[in-house]
Amino acid sequence: MGWLRGLNKPIADWQGRRVWIVGASSGIGAALASALHARGARLALSARSADRLQTLAQGFDGALVLPLDVTDPGAFTVSMMQILDAWGGLDLVVLSAGTYAPLRAWDLTADTARRTVHTNLLGVVDGVAAVVPQFLRQRGGAIAIVGGVAGYRGLPEALAYGPSKAALINFAETLYLDLAPRGVSVFLINPGFVATPRLMACVDFETPALVEAPEAARRIVEGMARGSFEIHFPRRFTLMLKLLRCLPYRLYFRVAARSGGRRGDG
Repeated sequence: MGWLRGLNKPIADWQGRRVWIVGASSGIGAALASALHARGARLALSARSADRLQTLAQGFDGALVLPLDVTDPGAFTVSMMQILDAWGGLDLVVLSAGTYAPLRAWDLTADTARRTVHTNLLGVVDGVAAVVPQFLRQRGGAIAIVGGVAGYRGLPEALAYGPSKAALINFAETLYLDLAPRGVSVFLINPGFVATPRLMACVDFETPALVEAPEAARRIVEGMARGSFEIHFPRRFTLMLKLLRCLPYRLYFRVAARSGGRRGDG
């Protein structure tokens, strides 16, 4: 039955596949680099920290180390040219760089919100803009965007982070509509709470169904093997949040408030 098939071309064989991971120095990006290298992929690794990338790359034969800052709009094009010089093409880009800072309305400043949106949203847009022309020339390729369940509905302490992830979800959906007919896959990765150093340093609330980064990488690889458009996990948590999307505002706001929506208020 065709409607049961994945919306993307499944990726099951990673041997020799050319993969560029942006945000590779820690967390999901680093774990995914390890998982794909073990499956035979060729890796290009990008993040702001050149030292961390070099340390990570020591375990990966032939990995390209391409430091970049996603808030620099010209950095993606430079790195893409280096990849093409080295490999002649690209099969998959994973855009996993992101930032989180808890933010409530009474602490909101334009600068704080702008930093989050620039990193989480515009950094992905710039990355996509750099790779799409090559994928169209190749008539194939794949883009994986790491969004997050915080984009499903408004959540406490996510006044800038949540909207940036909601925008990524919309962006990925629209991107799929444009690129799927041209043979380019788009994967939207919406994890729940993943135990990354940045998350654990910032949160001061309970993190239900917490997933370790290697487990997150395994779920992503499995989702790509199915050709899924949206890869979300852990499902016992993400399906509950999807259900909350269906609630009317009166009920949803009660649930969100009980989860901590009024902590620190007044």
